[in-house]
Amino acid sequence: MTEQDVTRRRIVAGVDGSPSSVDALRWAVGQAHETGAVVEAVIAWEYPVTPGWTGPVGTDGFGAGIARKILDEVIAEVSDPDRPVWIGARVVEGGAVPALLDAARGADLLVVGSRGHGGFTGALLGSVGQHCVQHAPCPVVVVRHREDRQPVG
Repeated sequence: MTEQDVTRRRIVAGVDGSPSSVDALRWAVGQAHETGAVVEAVIAWEYPVTPGWTGPVGTDGFGAGIARKILDEVIAEVSDPDRPVWIGARVVEGGAVPALLDAARGADLLVVGSRGHGGFTGALLGSVGQHCVQHAPCPVVVVRHREDRQPVG
């Protein structure tokens, strides 16, 4: 028995609910099916920071609950009973970049969408994707949303 047999391949996919992240998870699931890997879908959330806002920071799990709901919906959307792949869900409080880089430790691959919910919709690569490409401890695949792709020819 080899070490490869004992250690299962793992693909980490960043999810934020954006169309690009849905496509990224779908791609990761397809790749996992082809390679026998498992997928760890990761979503990060933070309490919003607004200048001048002094409201209490909730401790009731509201933010984590919303993140979990988004993650569960995206996993359900990309799951294919004809091509079963184990998909684990991980909800992390904090920024997307540290959450993804932490989850990518020991992974075979990190998959992210080209753009999330950030403000620069014309950019080819969002700040989270760019940071992951530059700093991830494993190979990174950036998946563009189908509507963002340029026609060939």
